[in-house]
Amino acid sequence: MRRFLIAASIVATLGAVAPVGAQDGAVLYARLEATLEDFHARYGFPGATAAISLPDGKVATAATGLADVEAGRAMTPETPMLAASIGKTFVAATVLALENEGRLLRADLLADHLGDRPWFSDLPNAETMTIGHLLRHSAGLPDHVHLPAFQAAWAKMVTGEGVITPEDLVGFVTGMDPLFEVGTAWAYSDTGYILLGLVIEAVTGQPYHEVVHTRFLDPLALADTFPSDRRDLPGLAVGYLAPGNPFGLQERTADAEGRLLWDPAVEWTGGGLASTSHDLARWGHLLFGGAAMAAPYLDRLLGGVPVAPGVLYGAGVAIHPDTPRGPVYGHGGWIPAYVSSLRHYADHGLTVAFQINTDAGFIDDSSDRVSDMEAALADLALEVVQ
Repeated sequence: MRRFLIAASIVATLGAVAPVGAQDGAVLYARLEATLEDFHARYGFPGATAAISLPDGKVATAATGLADVEAGRAMTPETPMLAASIGKTFVAATVLALENEGRLLRADLLADHLGDRPWFSDLPNAETMTIGHLLRHSAGLPDHVHLPAFQAAWAKMVTGEGVITPEDLVGFVTGMDPLFEVGTAWAYSDTGYILLGLVIEAVTGQPYHEVVHTRFLDPLALADTFPSDRRDLPGLAVGYLAPGNPFGLQERTADAEGRLLWDPAVEWTGGGLASTSHDLARWGHLLFGGAAMAAPYLDRLLGGVPVAPGVLYGAGVAIHPDTPRGPVYGHGGWIPAYVSSLRHYADHGLTVAFQINTDAGFIDDSSDRVSDMEAALADLALEVVQ
C-alpha cells in the first residue's frame, strides 16, 4: 500500500563508522541526529528513525521522539514500524531469484501459474498479463486498496467481524474492466503484487514469508525485519492517524499494550513486513548494489517502464535515472499511520531510509515533510562522504 508537537527525545546510535575514518563517522552521527531533531521540532510528528548506509555497507542510525506518546516510550533506532510497500522490493527480488533458478520466467503468462483458480478467468486481462507486467504495474489491473468495497471490508475487520485472505483481495477486482491493455500504460496496483505472492507460493510450495526468510532475511542478516502478519508485533511503534481517515480507524492505531487494532496481515505481499530504518538501508545497499543474491539480476531489476517524465518503474523499484544527485532507485511505503522511504544514490553508493509513525499530512498531501526529509538526508550523506 502507499502514501503533535512532542518535546524532542533523541536517542541515536552509530551502527558503524564512515568508510574514510572515525572522524567522518562521528560527523555523520552528529549531523544525522541533529537533522532528525530539527525535523521533529519543525513538523511535530510523534517520532521517526533514519539510517544512512555508506559505500562500504556500514550504517549510521538515529531516532527522535516517541514510539508511544501516551506511554512516553522513546523511539530508538531498534524500534520497528510497518514498512508498507517497501515490502514489494522483497516480492520482486524473490521473483527474480526464482527466475535465476529457472522455476519461472518474467515472460510467463500468469495463466501458466494460476490459471486453474476458480476466479482466474474473471480477472481483468486474465489471459494476456505476464509476471513481468505484474512486477512493473503494467498489467492494467485496478488497485483493490482504493475500492469502496475493500474499504468497507476493512472497516468490518477493524470491528472484528471478519478476516480478509489474499484470494479475497483478488476478488475485489474480479469482474472489473481492465484499466488498459497489458503493456500499454502504467497504473500502480497492490492487487498485482498479491497475485505475485500467490505465484511465489505456487512455484515454491511454501508460504511466502518462509520463502523471504530463507532467501533474504536470514542470509543477509536482516534480523529486525519480520512479517507483519498479526496484530501483536513485538516492539512496534504505535502509529497515529489524522482524524477522518478513509478506513474508519481511531487516531491511535494500537491498544494500551501496543497491539494493533487492525490486522496488518491484510496487506500480505502488497508489503507485508515490519522493519527498522537500519535494516531497510542495509537491504537497499545490498539490493541496489547487486549483492542481494549470487546470480546477476540488476539489469532485470532496473529494466523499467515509463511512469511519468523522468520516472521509471522496474521490478518493484521506482527509478529516477537523471537527478541532480545522479540515478536514484528506491520505493516508498504508506500504510495507515506509518510512512517509510528507501532511496539508493547509485553514483555515490549511498542508501538512505527513514520511517515516521504517523501519516498525518501525507495521505492528503498537506505536508512536504517526506520529500523534505528525503532531500535533507540525501544531501547530508553526500556532504559527509565527499
